[in-house]
Amino acid sequence: MAAVTLTIGVDVGGTKVAGGVVDDDGNVLTQVRRDTPAQDPLGTRNTIIGVAAELAAAYPEATAVGIGAAAWIDATRSIVLFAPNLAWRDEPLRRHVSEAVGLPTVVENDANAAAWAEFRYGAARDAEDSMIMITVGTGIGGAIVLNGELVRGTHGIAAELGHMLSVPDGHPCGCGRLGCLEQYASGRALLRFARAGARQEPDRAPILLELAGGDADAVTGLMITTAAQKGDPVSRDAFAQIGYWLGGAMADLVQILDPQVLVIGGGVIDAGELLMGPTERAYREALAVRGTLPVAPLLAAETGSAAGVIGAADLARRI
Repeated sequence: MAAVTLTIGVDVGGTKVAGGVVDDDGNVLTQVRRDTPAQDPLGTRNTIIGVAAELAAAYPEATAVGIGAAAWIDATRSIVLFAPNLAWRDEPLRRHVSEAVGLPTVVENDANAAAWAEFRYGAARDAEDSMIMITVGTGIGGAIVLNGELVRGTHGIAAELGHMLSVPDGHPCGCGRLGCLEQYASGRALLRFARAGARQEPDRAPILLELAGGDADAVTGLMITTAAQKGDPVSRDAFAQIGYWLGGAMADLVQILDPQVLVIGGGVIDAGELLMGPTERAYREALAVRGTLPVAPLLAAETGSAAGVIGAADLARRI
């Protein structure tokens, strides 16, 4: 029997740093979580190092560290070029962590790390060589696997699928463009659609407004999900709207790359059929013109909140 290898995965976001020790079957053996001091570059780095060092001390047999960060990572998987929600610019994170912890280290974009977890252990584990994943959270992330490898691009920043154009001259996006998918299919978009609906048609949002104390501007994502599950029309419409844009984007990606599997992940996927139902319908309708040509199945992610840790740890195994 082959020996089990253990690696450390660290998932770095704007609010938390989550770490875990992962075996080669994708099982998380232990986890550590710390708050992210997002406006303090040195503090964020030290938090990551602290998490990785604590796990390495608990499991001295661990062989490497993988870090998934909500950022643009350079082609060598070592430098954080830019992190929109963290105060990092050209941060040599791999070197700092490797020197401090004493283990080989790799740094990857967080959506890429989560997608790799799905490709290896989750919804796309039976795919032989290709997958596209869109993560729906506060914003939109994306990742592409072709020929069994993550597509990273010349500069390491490929697959920013949230910044595909959806609506010419549409809503302004944080990236500087107008009308990006992120403005129509993300958690922020869900909030915007639901709040606008509650203001404009309060009689169709009784449950949502009750949860929000009568204030449409106080609506949260959890309230929208709860109200939609109870049949609130405006809340269900908000999910239908982001599903429409998401399904259309998935259809465009199929036309370009023809993957084996499409996966939707991220925090909003916790809404289940509220999101997957309208997304699947929009996806199928957009591809109806293909007739009998095969199309990739559209699946919900399976590895959940541990995806970033699992994916980063498995990428570390491949250093």
